[in-house]
Amino acid sequence: MTKKKAPPRFSRKLLAIPYGLFLGIFVVIPLLIIIYYAFTNDEGRFTMEYVKVFFNEDGEGFWAFFKSYNFKTIMQSLFISVMSTIVCLLIAYPVAYIIAKSKLKNKSALLLLFIVPMWVNFVLRINALKELLVWIGIFNKSNGWNIFNTILGMVYDFLPFMILPIYTTLIKIDNSYLEAARDLGATGARAFVKVTLPLSKAGIMSGVSMVFLPSMTNYVVSNYLTYRNVKIIGKLIDDYFTGDLWHDGSFIALVLLTFMFLVTWLTGGFKASDQNDTRGTSLW
Repeated sequence: MTKKKAPPRFSRKLLAIPYGLFLGIFVVIPLLIIIYYAFTNDEGRFTMEYVKVFFNEDGEGFWAFFKSYNFKTIMQSLFISVMSTIVCLLIAYPVAYIIAKSKLKNKSALLLLFIVPMWVNFVLRINALKELLVWIGIFNKSNGWNIFNTILGMVYDFLPFMILPIYTTLIKIDNSYLEAARDLGATGARAFVKVTLPLSKAGIMSGVSMVFLPSMTNYVVSNYLTYRNVKIIGKLIDDYFTGDLWHDGSFIALVLLTFMFLVTWLTGGFKASDQNDTRGTSLW
């Protein structure tokens, strides 16, 4: 008698197939295209021309890129990104701490108030903010106000990405640590500095990486809120592509991607977390 074949069994590994297809189509393939254009010429042949021009022995290409207009754009992007991250952190940490330590039974409902605006179309939200700035009278008044408006737009857009990882970290902190600190004579402020703040460091770093890096490239905010008077790195790369300079734009995008990778790696964004860990990066 022939043995009957066992029916196929469902494996949880099959659930990874849609995720793998998504990563392959929308992450891996676009990245390979960027790498292809960064190291090929107009004829499709491999070349190190753009690398040599950018990093030649005399440094002329390297310094030429960072001179005048590009240098101003890069410094302006860094300033906007740093200030946006600092403001988001100063707002997000107290908010996340209050929600995490509140005695409300349904804390998620309070947290939802900060997430709901993300459900609205991004362009619609930025246009609404622009109309508010026009009504206040600070829209497109001067370069100083344009920088302020851009930072305001970045904070408005990325604030939930700072609140969520910090809240996720704070909610997992064992209260027995704080009780032990108080039993040892620590005041509330000292217990916060010595216990709560260090244990929430992972959530802070996760939030910083989620705000700092995107705010350097999200040129939609700067375009809408400043009538294109403020230019950031993301817009600089976009100008290369719209100007049909795909090879130059791809190489600059690759340099920026490498910088983002290093920042994420240094902030511990690639470290795995255990179930009992208080890392906020598990949210992402």
